[in-house]
Amino acid sequence: MIMPGRRISVVGCSGAGKTTLSRRLAAQLGYRHIELDALYHQPDWQTLPTEQFQTQVAEAIRGDGWVVEGNYSAARPLVLEHADMVIWLDVPRPTVMRQVLWRTLRRLFSRQVLWNGNRERWANLFSLKPEQSILVWSWTRHAKYRHRYGEEMRNAPAHRQYLRLDSPQAVEALLASLRSR
Repeated sequence: MIMPGRRISVVGCSGAGKTTLSRRLAAQLGYRHIELDALYHQPDWQTLPTEQFQTQVAEAIRGDGWVVEGNYSAARPLVLEHADMVIWLDVPRPTVMRQVLWRTLRRLFSRQVLWNGNRERWANLFSLKPEQSILVWSWTRHAKYRHRYGEEMRNAPAHRQYLRLDSPQAVEALLASLRSR
């Protein structure tokens, strides 16, 4: 049985299910949920300068009992330094693309407010620039994240537990195992 840490980092490609897992995991364990997107994306999609972002992350992860979701390179060393468990959602690219497409369309049609008043933009749906289109971002980053987190997992110190989940069924099995504790 998996024993969850007190400081958990959830990583993976956009659309892999990080937010869903992180929220459920935090609720089930009674931990704080920290979404790096919410710290980084300011109103009108302005980005927080790196130093300020790192300060925000450092403040957010003080103490125990948290689940941080996100891949930001600027914050990764800080999160890793404190995390005692990393959950890597290594979901196949077709699954990621299906999930991110449906999520994006749902957000667009519902006009769902994301972080700091931001909403998905229709123009971004048709952009070919990864920095604008979450679909293109997910497609182009999938292999990069697979390589990055595979390396991170292989080189992990003994005190940090890694868990690689490769399907929605593996996520459900993890959550079910924690409920039965």
